[in-house]
Amino acid sequence: MEITKKEIEHIAELAKLELTDEEKKIYGAQLKDILVWMEKLNKADISNTEPASYALSGKSHLREDKVKKFPDTQALLSNVPAREFDFIKVKKVIE
Repeated sequence: MEITKKEIEHIAELAKLELTDEEKKIYGAQLKDILVWMEKLNKADISNTEPASYALSGKSHLREDKVKKFPDTQALLSNVPAREFDFIKVKKVIE
């Protein structure tokens, strides 16, 4: 399995990455290793494997979220570069 430079550049563009030629070689080799591993997984015999019980139950096994008040909000906010009221101001990232 070979991944072309054009394919690597396309994936990098989709991921909004700017890669040097050296990075393209490194990531290309890593992508190839991932795809080879996925092919091996697809060939694995799972005919005698039972599905995980949580997958069959339809229930979520995640813990319930519980709101907890931070004990010293003002100390936390005193360390941020910019704030407005009790909110942390961040730079706009979407135009």
